Amino acid sequence: MDFSQEYKQKLVSADEAVKLIKSGDWVDYGWCNGTVDALDKALAKRTDELTNVNLRGGILLKPLAVFEREDAGEHFTWNSWHMSGIERKMIARGCAYYAPIRYSELPRYYRDSDCPDDVAMFQVAPMDAHGFFSFGPNASHLGAMCETSKKIIVEVNQNMPRCLGGTECGVHISKVTYIVEGENPPIGEMGAGGPASDVDKAVAKLIVDEIPNGACLQLGIGGMPNAVGSLIAESDLKDLGVHTEMYVDAFVDIAKAGKINGSKKNIDRFRQAYAFGAGTKKMYDYMDNNPELMSAPVNYTNDIRSISSLDNFISINNAVEIDLFGQVNAESAGTRHISGAGGQLDFVLGAYLSNGGKSFICLSSTYKTKDGQLKSRIQPTLNPGSIVTDTRANTHYVVTEYGKVNVKGLSAWQKAEALISIAHPDFREELIAEAEKMNIWRRSSK
Repeated sequence: MDFSQEYKQKLVSADEAVKLIKSGDWVDYGWCNGTVDALDKALAKRTDELTNVNLRGGILLKPLAVFEREDAGEHFTWNSWHMSGIERKMIARGCAYYAPIRYSELPRYYRDSDCPDDVAMFQVAPMDAHGFFSFGPNASHLGAMCETSKKIIVEVNQNMPRCLGGTECGVHISKVTYIVEGENPPIGEMGAGGPASDVDKAVAKLIVDEIPNGACLQLGIGGMPNAVGSLIAESDLKDLGVHTEMYVDAFVDIAKAGKINGSKKNIDRFRQAYAFGAGTKKMYDYMDNNPELMSAPVNYTNDIRSISSLDNFISINNAVEIDLFGQVNAESAGTRHISGAGGQLDFVLGAYLSNGGKSFICLSSTYKTKDGQLKSRIQPTLNPGSIVTDTRANTHYVVTEYGKVNVKGLSAWQKAEALISIAHPDFREELIAEAEKMNIWRRSSK
């Protein structure tokens, strides 16, 4: 069937397409590197005409045109499913808000919501011969979003990789209201930061020593997971699999080093499953039309039942701080927002249920404040206002540059002792004193 005529009928300018949006509407802006570009600029031109337009998305990789004006918050709000550094600055301006979620549940939030999108618009890869627009590396929740939105506008970008999957990885032209051909900007990139530090490398080595051949990997974003990936690529490990929330550059390095084949996976054998991907052009080129990769909705990739069905599942994630009770904060510095909950808890739970599985929370033992003070990331209790991402009952392995400890099933004093043993030596006596005050320290075990 030839869809070219329907394509021509639905093709409009960005300025024409955004006329669908009215004051008071809820408008989805896409996700991560699929966030709209030409449509964003077109909507910004209509700022003075609109009030109370609620935009929804997450993990912005560049600033939005609609929020360039100082008074943007009087016209638009940004409602984020997961925060980037750009969005943190928008919170400080008073025009952005985080929606606390359990990421694996996000598609259901759309399907069960009493507040569906009036308009959903997002970037896509060019239409294929069968009339489908690929979501690129952003299957995540976009299938559910399209099912429930009243109007759909796709912004075609020739640079968007066509990511293969099988379910909910694209939208058919018959469901689309308008098609916009944008300026084809490069896909937004997210690097892994600077080169791995000595601390990152020390943590990575401790984790890699725990990974068996045939393990299935999930890596979070950041210096430490990236260092783990680099070390795996240089290791003698083999027959590894991938089942992850976020696909990152480290997986490309591991795969190109011949370490990944997925042959030992209990489900989706020989395929690397992921909910979304953000990285460099190297990664996007690798993802494009690659049948080894499997783009899937997040309620599949992050479902504890999917994760736990994979033997030897290894989950590796970062944290901001952890307290002596084993509570992990990966989202805030007190009440100052840093990140979202994402799928960390799902993978902590799922990896522990996996046959031979382990979850690792990794963090440097210390950090420096703006005025140069050295502070411990292992705290007696979490700082006031800090978010508990992983509860004390769920935390499995914790790793700093001073060692790794398994805190599952430990009594309160055993857990405090284990965590203090991997704290920076300069803070251990102080932590012991605080543990004594909280009655979670046995003097005989000092």
